[in-house]
Amino acid sequence: MERIMVFILVFLYFISTKIACNGHNHINNNVQSERKALIDFKSGLTDPKNQLSSWTGNNYCYWHGIGCENGTGFVVSIDLRNPYLTKNDNPYPHENEYGNQSYMSLSGVISPSLIKLKYLKYLDLSFNSFKAIPIPQFFGSMKNLIYLNLSHCGFIGKIPSNLGNLSNLQYLDFSSKYTYYNDFEYSNDLFIENIEWMTSLVSLKHLSAKNVDLSMVGSQWIEVLNKLPILRELHLDGCSLFDSIPSPSFVNLTSLAVIAIGSNEFNSMFPEWLLNVSSLASIDISGNELHGRIPLGLGELPNLQHLDLSSNSYLEGSISQLLRKSWKEIEFLNLSMNDLHDKLMSSLKVDISLLICQCIVKCSS
Repeated sequence: MERIMVFILVFLYFISTKIACNGHNHINNNVQSERKALIDFKSGLTDPKNQLSSWTGNNYCYWHGIGCENGTGFVVSIDLRNPYLTKNDNPYPHENEYGNQSYMSLSGVISPSLIKLKYLKYLDLSFNSFKAIPIPQFFGSMKNLIYLNLSHCGFIGKIPSNLGNLSNLQYLDFSSKYTYYNDFEYSNDLFIENIEWMTSLVSLKHLSAKNVDLSMVGSQWIEVLNKLPILRELHLDGCSLFDSIPSPSFVNLTSLAVIAIGSNEFNSMFPEWLLNVSSLASIDISGNELHGRIPLGLGELPNLQHLDLSSNSYLEGSISQLLRKSWKEIEFLNLSMNDLHDKLMSSLKVDISLLICQCIVKCSS
C-alpha cells in the first residue's frame, strides 16, 4: 500500500513539474515575442534625442514608455507621446510654432510588428512627426485597444475605415494641425470620405478629430455619432463642416458632456436639439455663421459650465433675458461678436461678480 502511495506521489510530482515547465516555456516564448516586436518597432523610428535609449536588454517592462501586465510580461501600454506638448491652442498655428515640439519628436516608419502585441490596450504616439505618411492600416487589426491617440503626428491622407474594427475602443484622437501656407490659407492633411464605419465603435466615450477634413461627409456625421450611446466628448473643431447643423431623428446622445464644433462653416440656427441633452457641461459652436435667436433654454441646462457662441455675427438675443435664467453651474460664458442687446443689470438673478471673475461676458451693440 505504501509503495502504491509513493508511486502516486512521484507520478503527481512528475506531471505537475512538466506542466509548470511547459507553462514557464510558454511564458518565455511570449516574452521573447513581445521583446522582438518592440525592437522591430524601434528599428523603424528616428529618435534624435535618444528617448528610447533605455530600450536595451531583456527586461522591456522597464523600458521608457512601456507598461506590462503583472505576472505575464505582456505589453499592455505604449506611451511615446512627445514630452514637449505645445501650449498653443491656436487652431491655425504657424509652422515655426512647432519648432520645439519637432526637436523632441520621433519620426520614421511605424512597424506592423505592433500587431504581435496581442494584449496591447493603450497606444499614444501623439505630437510626434510621422510626416507625409498615412495612418497605418494595421491599426485596425489591434482589436484589444481601448485607447488610441494619434493626434498632431503629421499623418496625411485618408483615415482608414478599418479603425471601425476596434469595438473595444473608448478613446480615439486623430486630431490634426492645419498646414500653414500663408496668412490666409490653411489645409487639412487628414480627411474622412465616409464616416459610417464609426457606428461600430460601440464602446467609444471620447472622439477628437480636430482639423480633420470632414467636408465629404456632409450632414451624415450627426446621425452616425448619434448611434454611439456612451459618447461623452465630441471634438470636431475646424473640420470644414458646412451648411446647417442637422437634427437627429431621435436624440440618443444621453451621455454627451462636451460638444465642440467651433471654427467650421455652419450656416444654421442654433441646434435646439442640444437643449434635450441634460448631461451637457460644455458647448462650443464659436466661429461659425449661426443666425437667429440664442435659445433661452440654454440657461436651464442643469450641468452647463462652459458656453462659447462667440464670433457668429448673426446670433441675436437679449443679454438681460438670457441671464435671468438659472445658469446653475456656469463658469465660462462667451457671447461676444454677436448681435446682442441690453446691458448687464444688477437686478438679474445671477451673481454678476462670478461672471466677471470667471467668465467672458461681452455684449456687442
